[in-house]
Amino acid sequence: METRERARLDAYFSRVGGQFTPEALPSSVLVTHLLPERPAFVRAVGAVSNLRAVLPKPKSITAAAKREVERAFPVDEPSRGLFTDPDTAVAYLESRAAGESVVLLDVGGYFAPSLDAVCERFSGTVLGVVEDTENGHRRYAERDKLPCPVVSVARSPLKDPEDFLVGQSVVFSAEALLRGRGDILHGRPALVLGFGKLGSSIARLLHAKGVHVTVYDIDPVRRAQALSQGFSVARDRDRALKSAGLVLCATGALSLRGEDFPELKNGAYVATVTSSEDELELSGLPNGYAKHGAADHITRYETTGHYFYLLNGGEAVNFLHGASVGPFIFLVQAEIIAGVRALARGDLVPAMHEIPADDRSRIASTWLHYYNER
Repeated sequence: METRERARLDAYFSRVGGQFTPEALPSSVLVTHLLPERPAFVRAVGAVSNLRAVLPKPKSITAAAKREVERAFPVDEPSRGLFTDPDTAVAYLESRAAGESVVLLDVGGYFAPSLDAVCERFSGTVLGVVEDTENGHRRYAERDKLPCPVVSVARSPLKDPEDFLVGQSVVFSAEALLRGRGDILHGRPALVLGFGKLGSSIARLLHAKGVHVTVYDIDPVRRAQALSQGFSVARDRDRALKSAGLVLCATGALSLRGEDFPELKNGAYVATVTSSEDELELSGLPNGYAKHGAADHITRYETTGHYFYLLNGGEAVNFLHGASVGPFIFLVQAEIIAGVRALARGDLVPAMHEIPADDRSRIASTWLHYYNER
């Protein structure tokens, strides 16, 4: 990042922090992608809370960003297993923030499986969770009862620009990988699984590139929306899989089960917008499939009479090229900081919450001051 851009970003987060600093700073544990611009956000979290640990998402770490963050904050290695087991989850939080009031800042519902145990057994107080993603939002929202408040920014209007641009970056990276092995998108029918904000963005850009796009979503409302926007909508998901040359998984949940892979068209490419453990049941792939590298970041799975290609090992394909969405990401990061203050007040009931509209307006106004130069 250029010196001028770094200074502007630091000034922006300083202004945001001044607007949303809690009266009494809680402690915090932060799960985040460590992309090149992310240290500024991490420092901002550290300004509005006592940041006890940073847990970088394993498949989205830039070495320089990690080194920068490590100079100021403890950095630990996260895993789903760490927070799936209640005993290890409680032990981890005790090791970092014993007896303190803590806000958990999440990306993808890492804390969801052990949240009850952590809230009940932790020697301090879990003030609540701030969740950034749709996948994580669902993990918390689907619970019958929450043991603490969860502030979700996943469905915020301030996230719309990010979601749109992430969809664009997914298509860019998928096309770049195909071209890298002498293949192109044109003439390769695409199936987009999931027509939320990311899936709809992917579908629109593919269509603009002249690709025939079919959409499938389990929600009939979204299928109707896709049809109204001119997309082909699959009545039968399994049949659509058999004819697609490119399958883009954007459900935020399990898109392809183990038994789905043998149904893919020979030579089909598969890409996801999130981690493979969320979107793909690769462990359920039938016996007999062998895998080997077909090109950089492309894996060929093959068995007698059938083969398909997996982009970036099933991880979010856009992270291969930085997953940059420009300064729009800073809108959502500011909303996460506002979520810290909302939880620090201690007056939210154990349920799903959003940031108030007035706070969103303040964030947008501040962002426009720094990033609308016209």
